[in-house]
Amino acid sequence: MKTLGAFAFFCALFALPTGIAKQRHCMFRVHAQANQQDTAVFATSVRAQVSGKDVAIEKLPRISEQDVLAFYPYAAANGTYGALFQLDEHGRIALDALSIERRGSFLFVFINGRPITELEIDKRVSDGKIYVPSGLTGTDIELMKKDWRLIGQRKR
Repeated sequence: MKTLGAFAFFCALFALPTGIAKQRHCMFRVHAQANQQDTAVFATSVRAQVSGKDVAIEKLPRISEQDVLAFYPYAAANGTYGALFQLDEHGRIALDALSIERRGSFLFVFINGRPITELEIDKRVSDGKIYVPSGLTGTDIELMKKDWRLIGQRKR
């Protein structure tokens, strides 16, 4: 009987953090361009919007929604929305390192599972900001407002 009680205690202990964790509404992922010779374990192929060619991207994102502190949306000329994303310290360091080691390659931004844009790394980015020029929907913006504050607003 004691082992059953101990087992139930440990199950509850491990289940507790998943019940407390904040549920995210918006998915934000930034993947780096990978080497074409990487295996399917590390990279996957996607069609680039700019060139129309199939390119390899890393399967694991370098930056995710957990690295975003705030954002600022705006209406783009083509009827969609764009946004500026402010990253936390972890995201800022990851973006800075990417911009140094991957200069000349591309970053691929996915929001809510959709490819939104690809950004060419042409200089060092040390300010921790990612600019998405267009491609976001009104629904995307509303979901982002549930997860992150607007740039310039106080912390919640």
